[in-house]
Amino acid sequence: MTIDRTPVTVRTVPADLPEVDALLDAYLDEREATFPSAQGTYSRKRTPAVEFTPPRGVFVVAYDPDGVPIGCGGLRRITDDGDDVRFEVKHVFVSPAGRGRGVATVVMDELERAGAALGATAIVLDTNDSLVAAGAMYRSRGYARVDPFNDNPNATAWYRRPVGQRP
Repeated sequence: MTIDRTPVTVRTVPADLPEVDALLDAYLDEREATFPSAQGTYSRKRTPAVEFTPPRGVFVVAYDPDGVPIGCGGLRRITDDGDDVRFEVKHVFVSPAGRGRGVATVVMDELERAGAALGATAIVLDTNDSLVAAGAMYRSRGYARVDPFNDNPNATAWYRRPVGQRP
């Protein structure tokens, strides 16, 4: 198996751009089609674009060398927890054309950098255990499983990592 590690460019963009809509539609379509039936119906809830506007958050898109959008992710401020200033990762997605190229890693790198710049002391996220590769990536980045911090009906796993802590 050959993995194309062609460099990608990650840019912070407004979350209401047409390319963001196209990526998020593809993400929601894929999740709905692959959602574990034992968990019920997939909720297609999308985080409002305004929540990804600084200083409340950011949204990033990864582009291939030809300028084609191949991945994305957002970061938004959520309610603090004790002394933690928390920002939550949302909607990390890599299109099939971008998979195996390290796109999710560079998207997460940029979201974590942005969180630190916005004053986060912890980055949190939720996912579904059926997304095995995503869970493995988060754990490899130093995220530890925590008790649920939201009521996302699609989630089965919640993670937290202090800002600045790397494995």
